[in-house]
Amino acid sequence: MTKWTPRHEAPEPLEGNVVATITGGTALWFVLFLVQLPFYGWYDDHGHLWWLWTCLAGGGLGLIGVWYVRGREAALRRHAAARESAVPAGSEGEPG
Repeated sequence: MTKWTPRHEAPEPLEGNVVATITGGTALWFVLFLVQLPFYGWYDDHGHLWWLWTCLAGGGLGLIGVWYVRGREAALRRHAAARESAVPAGSEGEPG
């Protein structure tokens, strides 16, 4: 299986505004739920009621996702601040 072995290092993951992305997706799930709510009877008659509940579940899980990514962003900021305060000013790049 050596032919499937990667010959180069994997690139670093892209960092973007994850909180905004997850918040936007969560809002979209809730909007889809609210848009479909007036058609509850039609969905029930045609056996598609699960569409409505899927949107509600997506919004609920999105709220958990927003909580998670906000905590992750805060932890990344704390880690970066601790790393910067651990390195004395002016000692970067000096031979030791």
